Amino acid sequence: MMNYRNEDRTGSRWPGGPSLNMGCGVVLPIVILAVILGFVPFVRFYTDFIWYDALDYAAVFWKKFWPQWLLFGFVFIFSLGIIRFSLMRARKTALEAVVFFDSPLNLPRVKMLINAFALVVAIALAFGAKDQWAMVLRFLNRMPFDTKDAIFNKDIGFYIFQYPFYRYAQSLLFKVFLISLIGTAFIFFIARAQGRVDMESYRQIPLSARERLQLGILAGILMLLLSLGYWLDRYELLFSPQGVVYGAGYTDLHARLLALNVLATAVAVIGLFLPIAARRKSWKFIAVLIGVWIVGTIGLRGIYPGVIQRYVVEPNEFQRESPYIRHNILATQRAYGLDDVVVRHITPKDGVTVEDFNKNIETIENIRLWDYGPLLRSYKQLQEIRTYYEFPDIDIDRYYLQGEVPRQVMLAARELDVRQLQNPTWVNMHLEFTHGYGIVMNPVNEVTPTGLPVFYVQDLPPRTTIPLSIEYPQIYYGEMTDYYVLVKTTVQEFDYPAGDENVRSTYEGSGGVPVNSLLRRLAFSVRFGDTQILFTDVITSESRIMYYRNILERAKRIAPFLLFDQDPYLTVMGGRLVWVMDAYTITDRYPYSQPTLLSTKAGKMRFNYIRNSVKVLVDAYDGNVEFYISDPEDPLILSWNKIFPDLFKPLEEMPSELILHRRYPMDLFQVQAQIFAVYHMTDPNTFYNREDVWSFPTHGGSLASPYYIVTKLREEERAEYVLVTPYLPTGKNNMIAWLAGRCDGDAYGQLVAYVFPKQKLIYGPQQIEALINQHPEISAQVSLWGQRGSDVIFGRLLVIPLDDAILYVQPLYLRAENSDLPELKRIILAAGGRVVWGERFDDVISDLFGIVDERETKAAESPLYKSEDLPEGGTLGELVRRARETYNEAEEALQRGDWAGYGEALKRLEGYLQHLDDLTRPLHEEEIGDEYNLID
Repeated sequence: MMNYRNEDRTGSRWPGGPSLNMGCGVVLPIVILAVILGFVPFVRFYTDFIWYDALDYAAVFWKKFWPQWLLFGFVFIFSLGIIRFSLMRARKTALEAVVFFDSPLNLPRVKMLINAFALVVAIALAFGAKDQWAMVLRFLNRMPFDTKDAIFNKDIGFYIFQYPFYRYAQSLLFKVFLISLIGTAFIFFIARAQGRVDMESYRQIPLSARERLQLGILAGILMLLLSLGYWLDRYELLFSPQGVVYGAGYTDLHARLLALNVLATAVAVIGLFLPIAARRKSWKFIAVLIGVWIVGTIGLRGIYPGVIQRYVVEPNEFQRESPYIRHNILATQRAYGLDDVVVRHITPKDGVTVEDFNKNIETIENIRLWDYGPLLRSYKQLQEIRTYYEFPDIDIDRYYLQGEVPRQVMLAARELDVRQLQNPTWVNMHLEFTHGYGIVMNPVNEVTPTGLPVFYVQDLPPRTTIPLSIEYPQIYYGEMTDYYVLVKTTVQEFDYPAGDENVRSTYEGSGGVPVNSLLRRLAFSVRFGDTQILFTDVITSESRIMYYRNILERAKRIAPFLLFDQDPYLTVMGGRLVWVMDAYTITDRYPYSQPTLLSTKAGKMRFNYIRNSVKVLVDAYDGNVEFYISDPEDPLILSWNKIFPDLFKPLEEMPSELILHRRYPMDLFQVQAQIFAVYHMTDPNTFYNREDVWSFPTHGGSLASPYYIVTKLREEERAEYVLVTPYLPTGKNNMIAWLAGRCDGDAYGQLVAYVFPKQKLIYGPQQIEALINQHPEISAQVSLWGQRGSDVIFGRLLVIPLDDAILYVQPLYLRAENSDLPELKRIILAAGGRVVWGERFDDVISDLFGIVDERETKAAESPLYKSEDLPEGGTLGELVRRARETYNEAEEALQRGDWAGYGEALKRLEGYLQHLDDLTRPLHEEEIGDEYNLID
């Protein structure tokens, strides 16, 4: 028998244990290390808090902070209490049942080890729970959807707010009691080991009744929790991917649901009787139930669903699955906001007439001739001014410059790229070069005589040719700014270059965080690992430090639970540059709704419900961030608004200028368009057979993205701003429909689909591109440019609706071999299968209308169509015929490699065309008018 005793109360020595002096020698360094390691996280915590506080979002910061640690503390205390109580109780019960004086359980360190084990496990579980704060807050602030699922008749909110919480709670409890059961069994084993693990001695000493009862209680609780898991698995069937459609199918509800009900009942009964059976050693009934559990698991969950699927469902699949296909269609349409799409069936005309143009002047005046890629190159070559300026992206928007008619423009922010500084010193990077400057803006359809964009806003400082005021052109917050700067220091900041001396200024706004104390300077020095902040003498009591300046990161810091659109766009509001971002609420827990993936910078997001619930404004000068609820009917955003009442502003407080610049979000529209390509089919039979699945046209080897246009929708009275995409039948190139997302006024957010008849050929973008490539004049000229070393760039082919007519527009750019400055050289129009091109928009329109062909037929009826100047006194038609013959001669000479003959033919052709232009000018003016002279 071992004799454990205290040698001396002052000696502070336990047998086999360390002295107190040794303990202090170990504990003190650990405490010092913990303080050092915790200092950096504390500094980060402090600097984050004062950043929130500077934006007036301190309440939001604490509302995110305290729930995490309250949840941590609750799970920690609960887990520690259950596990420690179970293990301590097991030790006491084991020592009472079997007493070995040399048993390890008698060692004084056993309690310490049990406490340490329980502590480590509880901390691990608590840290896992800490990340579930958003889920718990949604559960506590849940909102109803007022729509019930078709199977269990529960509100959709149950699956989004409550079900995840119940599932997490069940999982957490199961882990706690499983660890308790394993620990208890281990202690009972150790109690019989007599100082070593001896299986023979273990077998010789049976468990006592109290030991069996404790194991039985823990095992019974585990069985009840497992039964709860089976019960919750029933609801998971509504998210089953195994059937014809996403969601519960015939086999799920007639086989798997039965299995889960049987298993949940059997396991629950096992759990209730286990403690009794364990105490009395009556295992027969429990053995029967366990047999039912095993047979049910193998038979009902494994074999039976396969039999039902193969012999009941597959021979009559549509009849069996039809109700569930209907559930899937309705749920998917509701979840993606497609249940109220306005569908209009139209039969497009075979061509475009002058009347179509006259009725759609606003559309014609806003046709986009500049592609993002070529225009961005032009911006970089013409307006970056210095190497340290950069245009990260091109945005598109509309401005009301002349009354109620929107004018579509493209614009970009001239941001600062410090990586391009020739002398990247600390002063230059953090004190002087602190911001970008100004914007560049051009109308989408105007071109200079040399093929370059016509600028509305350009140069440094910004010069404008339209009534647009920019009072604060400095860009402190943008898409590229990811480093900190100090403003309001004794060092003046660089604004823009001007001659031999640069223009400088001092920041006048309220952005950033005050650096008005030594404590803050020390904190920011640690935060950014930069001692210059602490020792520099340029900081004053008015100085401020700006960080988290990337607008997307800035918004995510405040509202990490929202999904942000990947394309923020810059606007001019009230003389200030303001970034507009769309934010979404998403979930993957909408029953029966088909999931989709959206690629973001952070990776692919999976969801089956989405709403554009929030509009976010970020001031480019001050960095102020404002969140406005744009969809007050979305239960998810209403729940978040209850959680963060100080974060969101109501729709009524949204600035009027923001309403004028609202756009249907690109990411949302792409998701909806993708889903609508399949889920426009509402008949289950059509859906099952996939008879009418649509696809998207391609451009440059990838799917063509939607685009914004100004157009007058059919049955509407005025032109409006819309986001559109055409559809093609899967596997075909003809166009079958097009979808529009409306952006203006009360119609904002409405989707309109125009569906074409299946029995009529409507040219699709790829078919028109094929006609363009086969056009003799275009192909010959493109080949000639290519042979001369120029890079020919075909822009995006746009489908422009004009009431019942469809116009196809494609710009063509030319880039010299030794230059990166694309020039718009040709405009290609197509309608009704006819393709024309030219340098001037009005000339191409005239050609498209076939005015020359009409004159040939009217030559004998009007003196306008005759001229004595024509060869042999012929008609205008004779001139056209000879021009065509000369063109054919030029093409033949080109194919032979006869460059001299090719040049002579082109010279004669130029003469005929010039003569033709002189003779037809009166008719141009009479029938077309000056309103189409869009490109000068």
